[in-house]
Amino acid sequence: MSTAARAQRIANTGSESAIAGPDIVVRGRHTEVTDRFRRHVEGKIAGLDRLDHKLFRLDVEISEERNPRLADSCDRVEITAYSRGPVIRAEASGPDFYAALDLATAKLEERLRRAADRRHSRGSRVAAAHAVEARLRTVPSPQSPDGTDTVTGGAEEDEGPFVVRVKDHSAAPMTLDEALSQMELVGHDFYLFECVDTGCPSVVYRRRGYHYGVLRLRSTKHRAQAEGDQQMSDISGSPSR
Repeated sequence: MSTAARAQRIANTGSESAIAGPDIVVRGRHTEVTDRFRRHVEGKIAGLDRLDHKLFRLDVEISEERNPRLADSCDRVEITAYSRGPVIRAEASGPDFYAALDLATAKLEERLRRAADRRHSRGSRVAAAHAVEARLRTVPSPQSPDGTDTVTGGAEEDEGPFVVRVKDHSAAPMTLDEALSQMELVGHDFYLFECVDTGCPSVVYRRRGYHYGVLRLRSTKHRAQAEGDQQMSDISGSPSR
């Protein structure tokens, strides 16, 4: 932590005992980070660990949009907070890096507060997730007349957009509740995960209001296993004669 950031922490807390905060790393993607902006970043986000005492690193990345049509949002700032829990990220664009930093910092503060509130109300979230799972089990998949799942496909295109970026992520299987928490912490409208209960690749996504939806990719193997489990359940639940 720089001298300017330490001075800001002392001014905010009134004590030198609180200056040992998270590491702050500022870097630019195809653009230069000035010393003045670096000091401004350190002073701006130095106190975020008050919302999460286990926060140990803050990565700030700036980039510039070259498209002249996007002059009002040409500068972009992304802040990633690393803690012992899930990674929390916020990003924003603005007419300059200082304005974009203010917006991104406000978003990150809000997500850190929500994460703290979520830790205190974990029980209610677990109950809500179980209710969503129960509703999902009662909704049958649409089927075609031959009994197979109906899949709607689009027409093939001779030319289309190219894949310009691929991200590989390693993650352990998780529950629906954990996937919902991860989605809210990273600030996305959807989250891809492997369901620990079904073993299926799944996507949880945000719907209107405070509702969520779940998409699951079931292969022939998964479908056969689910049907076998259902048959065994029906046999065990039927009264003996």
